[in-house]
Amino acid sequence: MQPTDHLPTLAITAFQSETQPDCLFSFHELSGSRHFDKPHKHDFFLFLLVENGSGTHTIDFTDHTTAPGQLHLLFPGQVHTWAFGEDLVAWQLMIRREAFETLDLPVIPYRRHPVFGLSPETFALLRAELMAVREELLRQPVSSEIVLLRCRLIARLIGREAEQRFEELSVYRMTPVLLRYQSLVDSRFREEKTVAFYAEQLGLTANYLTILCRKYLGVTALSVIRSRIVLEARRLLQTTDLSVKEITFALGFEDAANFSHFFKSQTGLTPREFREQ
Repeated sequence: MQPTDHLPTLAITAFQSETQPDCLFSFHELSGSRHFDKPHKHDFFLFLLVENGSGTHTIDFTDHTTAPGQLHLLFPGQVHTWAFGEDLVAWQLMIRREAFETLDLPVIPYRRHPVFGLSPETFALLRAELMAVREELLRQPVSSEIVLLRCRLIARLIGREAEQRFEELSVYRMTPVLLRYQSLVDSRFREEKTVAFYAEQLGLTANYLTILCRKYLGVTALSVIRSRIVLEARRLLQTTDLSVKEITFALGFEDAANFSHFFKSQTGLTPREFREQ
């Protein structure tokens, strides 16, 4: 069953000027107080480069404190809100899903680190590339090919910086089977909830897959599956009108009691308590 959002998923066309109605990209300079208090989702990818600012950006129910020199990454389907202070100076680049999917920037490695500080060197490089994108988008006609090439360079710069800051990101490059595992979980967690299934798909034993997850991710293979289920449950509880029973079946559980027990064991709250807080 498909969820019905309280708020529609925002499309990139809602942010584009009339002169660029079909463009793959949308660029905006942000300054001053910005508030979006109602949880919502996008169907596009968003880079947010913060030169100065304060406040909070909440992504998939985790609060991230905003500070100067940061990069914020928001992937399609993630639930977010933000409340930025009067001192905000930032630039955001929105990229439609079909263009974003050509970039070497997989969502899984950044799910735990969607907001992070940049070195002054990387910040300056990213700012220069974003300004170049802005200038290209002001041209008529816009060359999407040139903008996409710059976006690919931006993605590479982000990847280099992130690997220096977060060891687990380099783990995915050195042990790609873990990225394939989490990608499989992302696509099949509603139907398949056992480590054995995913291990078979990857040509591994369940025991070896668990050893890899413990060694490189610090969690069990089963925890990866459970964490993804909980994330989706939170999204559905927060942003849809589905009943707990409907969410139970949408996530592949046999009955509401089983789902409620699972959710409370992982979060400390029942589904209804989470929705009402």
